[in-house]
Amino acid sequence: MRRVLTTRLGTIGAAVVVCLLTATAARAQSDITGEWGPLYHEDQPDRVPGLGPADFAGLPITPGARQWALSWNASRLSVQEHQCQVHVLPYILSGPTRLRLDAERDVNTQRIVAFHQYVSLWGQQRTIWVDGRPHPSDLAPHTWMGFSTGRWEGNTLVVRTTHIKQGWIRRNGVPQSDRVTTTERFTRHGDMLTYVIYIQDPDYLAEPIARSRNFARMSGLNEGNWIAATPCEPGEETAGPLHQVPHYPIGENPFVGEQAKQSGVPVEALMGGPETTYPEYRRRLPRTPLKK
Repeated sequence: MRRVLTTRLGTIGAAVVVCLLTATAARAQSDITGEWGPLYHEDQPDRVPGLGPADFAGLPITPGARQWALSWNASRLSVQEHQCQVHVLPYILSGPTRLRLDAERDVNTQRIVAFHQYVSLWGQQRTIWVDGRPHPSDLAPHTWMGFSTGRWEGNTLVVRTTHIKQGWIRRNGVPQSDRVTTTERFTRHGDMLTYVIYIQDPDYLAEPIARSRNFARMSGLNEGNWIAATPCEPGEETAGPLHQVPHYPIGENPFVGEQAKQSGVPVEALMGGPETTYPEYRRRLPRTPLKK
């Protein structure tokens, strides 16, 4: 009888421990669902009005990425094939966009198997799988938002994304290849959602880029009670030759040096590169008076 009782108590004890561990893990997770509006106190000139052409300062780009960006012509956006081109995942949450997060639960267990994101900019929908499934083969199709899987680290949802289409890192032509991968972290602090993205691109970045953004929970009092759709329909905007994509031949970008005149930052520094992202780089530059 004592042996049976001891065995039962041991089984009950083990079950209690499992329940406590499960409850602790569940409490560690945070409810990140809801509608979130962006704040622009971080990198506002880059994110809202956008930086001018030939300004790649602070980006660890490769020489190939620099040449791509110097060949980029803003008139390209007027071509019908490019008018509605979507911001890809590494950039889209930096733009003027609102975000909705919903949870999908398994009908039988009621455990969350995925988070669904609706991004108001171009109405992009994205799924973040948290059920342990693997990423697909390298030959699988690439999309604007890529293929995402997530896991919890404490109260932070960590998301890894692959299979993203070619796009850009900065809106003034700095490219991002279709071999890019990202690691994102979503952490809720009350009515604030902190978002950090770590971008790796073996083709166009000599070093990874880390960006942080913040979103405020939408109350529905002043912003409206929903996130509006933002459809895009291309139209004829140019009178140029049909199917010609505007660009600058090598060495003919007329805007090189324009930002240097406005800001006082040397052209060399504006061309970007991994060495320009470190404070020590300033020692290599000639001393120039601050612009009044």
